[in-house]
Amino acid sequence: MAEYDFPDDLRDAQLRLDQASAAYRALCRTLPWSVEPEPGWESEKQPYSERRSSMAASPGYTPEQKTEEARLRREVLQLSTSVSTHPYWSTLETGTTVDARMALKHVHDGDSPLADTVGDGSSRQGV
Repeated sequence: MAEYDFPDDLRDAQLRLDQASAAYRALCRTLPWSVEPEPGWESEKQPYSERRSSMAASPGYTPEQKTEEARLRREVLQLSTSVSTHPYWSTLETGTTVDARMALKHVHDGDSPLADTVGDGSSRQGV
């Protein structure tokens, strides 16, 4: 992969985006399946299958959970927009933008204690 001279503000925005996205995913894993309280359900047995699907009742999100989910979603959206519309992208030669964007996504690999080593020796951001 080619080397790119990303501006510091773009590198920082990508790092903050990675962190905000990880925080959002972590929060979402802890939330109930429904924002509003909903009763549980169980489906009827499906033809040609012994499997039934079901879902326990959801208490809904607490006001704090709603606020935090909305805050993190806004942050991820704002940072995504900031990274994707950065003026740096217009300085690249035609046909190199996709490779440069992929390189930016991995520019901080190994910089974080969350990074883990993959079998081939490369580093990948842990989730």
